[in-house]
Amino acid sequence: MKTSFLFPNSFKKVGWLLLIPGTILGIMVVFLDYEAPFLNAQVFSLFKNAPLFNNETPASHVVYNNLTNEIAGIIFLIGAILVNFSKEKQEDEYIAKVRLESLVWATYLNYGFLLLSLLLVYESQFLTFMVLNMFTLLIFFIIRFHLMLSQNNYSLKVHAE
Repeated sequence: MKTSFLFPNSFKKVGWLLLIPGTILGIMVVFLDYEAPFLNAQVFSLFKNAPLFNNETPASHVVYNNLTNEIAGIIFLIGAILVNFSKEKQEDEYIAKVRLESLVWATYLNYGFLLLSLLLVYESQFLTFMVLNMFTLLIFFIIRFHLMLSQNNYSLKVHAE
């Protein structure tokens, strides 16, 4: 089966090598407020800490920021994309079907959580939830896709005996 939109299978290993430390660092950033002191830097910012359409302040400038959360997010995103969208060793129609079903399922679940948060989460907790929600689609997909593949492998082993 031709799947030109997927990365080669070897990228999946690189993805796991990025995803695991990215996840650990992300958990430390979100739940423990961890910031690596050596990652303090002056960086270009697209917007100031002002309303987006405030005509009194310039839109972009240099700010002082700790880059721990940005690095955690980048490492996690690259790792999760490589894990999710790399070919399996034997990519066939069944794998493509499971991949598509898992992506649809993860999208429904992700937006279900978003709808619930719009109704039940407020103020600064909503912003935290929205930041976490950016990553849940990829997490749900990883869980569902690999769970379905492992269930299929288990059922094949049981039927082979």
